[in-house]
Amino acid sequence: MRTIIYVDGFNLYYSALKGTPFKWLDLKTAFQNLLGPHHTIVKIKYFTALVSGRVDPGQPIRQQTYIRALESYTPEFEPIYGHFLSHVVWARLANPQKGAKQYVQIFKTEEKGSDVKLAVHLLHEAWLNNYECAIVVSNDSDLSEAMQIVKAHHRKTVGLICPNDGVRPSRELMKNAHFVKKLRKGVLSISQLPDPIPSTTISKPASW
Repeated sequence: MRTIIYVDGFNLYYSALKGTPFKWLDLKTAFQNLLGPHHTIVKIKYFTALVSGRVDPGQPIRQQTYIRALESYTPEFEPIYGHFLSHVVWARLANPQKGAKQYVQIFKTEEKGSDVKLAVHLLHEAWLNNYECAIVVSNDSDLSEAMQIVKAHHRKTVGLICPNDGVRPSRELMKNAHFVKKLRKGVLSISQLPDPIPSTTISKPASW
């Protein structure tokens, strides 16, 4: 089956990769290991936003190095960017001390646009008949309606890969998928990019 994979980049990172030695993930190999040879991966669409580095100045460099590595090594890989929105908001303290302030001002940073773009691309490419199978890599229930439309009205096969091995996949997503798989540590460990990327000077970040 001609298969396009739609990756919620932040959901993948924070659910499966953060705090592990598997951040240098070869996406195509990982998904091919999960899906098997009857899937021909024609595109991997990776929805993310460029981080600011406000807390960790090295974070943008590591993120961009990884994206460059995937662009160089995997011709099917295509990054699609949303953006971050930061603003100051008032938030209530969970356990304020007696007589202390109940509310404080905090910086709230939200990643905007990626889920909407993922849903739009999923639908658009179903209309164009660009795939026979669509794989959504996320556990964000906001994507369930787009999956339902593709499954019911375009008669495409829809798969769900839950990035978090220790969390039950969203019920809303599961009911709109023909099959569900989890991205387990065993698959992550055998699906790492070469270091350095062949014919380039791109290397895995030292802290990874």
